[in-house]
Amino acid sequence: MEARQSNRSTAERDVDSVLHPYTNLIRHREVGPLVITHGQGVKVFDDQGKDYIEGLAGLWCTSLGWGEERLVEAATRQMRKLPFYHLFSHKTHDPAVSLCERLLSMAPSSMSKVFLAGSGSEANDTAIKLISYRANALGNPSKTRIIARDRAYHGVTVATSALTGLPNNHRSFGLATDGVLRAGCPHHYRFGLPGESEEEFSTRLAAELEAQILAEGAETIAAFFAEPVMGAGGVIVPPAGYFPKIQAVLDKYDILLVVDEVICGFGRTGNMFGSETFGIRPDMMTVAKGLSSGYLPISALLVNERVYAPVAEESGRIGVFGHGYTYGGHPVSAAVALETLEIYAERDILGHVRTVGPVLQAGLAAFADHPLVGEVRGVGLIGAIELVADKAAKTPFSPPGAVGAAVVAKAQQHGVILRAMGDAVAFSPPLVISADEIAEMLRRFGLALDEAHRELARSGA
Repeated sequence: MEARQSNRSTAERDVDSVLHPYTNLIRHREVGPLVITHGQGVKVFDDQGKDYIEGLAGLWCTSLGWGEERLVEAATRQMRKLPFYHLFSHKTHDPAVSLCERLLSMAPSSMSKVFLAGSGSEANDTAIKLISYRANALGNPSKTRIIARDRAYHGVTVATSALTGLPNNHRSFGLATDGVLRAGCPHHYRFGLPGESEEEFSTRLAAELEAQILAEGAETIAAFFAEPVMGAGGVIVPPAGYFPKIQAVLDKYDILLVVDEVICGFGRTGNMFGSETFGIRPDMMTVAKGLSSGYLPISALLVNERVYAPVAEESGRIGVFGHGYTYGGHPVSAAVALETLEIYAERDILGHVRTVGPVLQAGLAAFADHPLVGEVRGVGLIGAIELVADKAAKTPFSPPGAVGAAVVAKAQQHGVILRAMGDAVAFSPPLVISADEIAEMLRRFGLALDEAHRELARSGA
């Protein structure tokens, strides 16, 4: 068996053995994978030696780029000292404690405790469970319903899939969505009324949310989940005044605000957290991805005292807080996360993002007049270009997603890896990217966009 495999390429072995996430599995058998062998800085390299600027930082996560030796060294030191331990049953270890203390000191609003997990999905799943646990602790077992938004992304566990507002995450899985209500997507370009300003749009969405709460019964609604910038839903930047208006409604009806900072956290928007960028005061906050620069799996849920106190009391009554993950607070992951946070501070990564973020946003804006481009949007080092069939009418392409996928495929051919969410092409490069590297990334993308435009023009589309 080993001899047979050694004569086959990695791509061939992959097609025969790997079940790929977020992939058309039938098409994968036809086209095979791109085999990435190594990375350095903002680039990764395939098994043919070709380089690619990683325009999405892997999966929005590799903030410090590839080849950061300090993170390798931090993992190695911890592996030698304590390669595994857990936080169950009154046990602890220094990397987990130090990381929790550091996160509490960085939080954008007053937080009480940190729960460590392995992924953003796990952190959001834990938040869902705590919401119900707290409601029962307070003697309000009917106040457990959650509001999430159209086009939101909060994970793919059974519970977090219900929060995620993307149809393809639900189709054919047959997952229960009971207990989750859906609020409108705050995308002014798509859902604003003719002549409606961003501020007016935000006011209308807040009024619609209040009407929804009253219609459903405020006594049944426990929490509202939101990403500061909606990532997988298309990089939707909130319109002016949106979060303060939404938070005022939530405060009025004693509804918790859970802020999903999995993509926005640790500098992506130009502040340490998207909550700071958009004036949000979370009761619970989830982080992952940039917490370790993607070098090892780790996530965290931060909760304030309003959430923690009744949860602690309930665990005392029951005799245990019956929730946890084997790898939650893994000492090696925690050590790497601590070193990542040290690097952010020492190298002033926020200052760098504030310097090069405008370069990215101006570069994206330069595509606004392109015949295929309907909207350019973004903040800091995250952005998107939405492709349309008719600029004036904002008419989407049919079938949806085909042109976005084609542009991203052509971009890959030109040496830049991006991601299409429908016909919105997302950009979220490593935070360490330079102005010159941004220019080269956008140059390669521009070649792909022009090529796609010429092919559509020839086809009459």
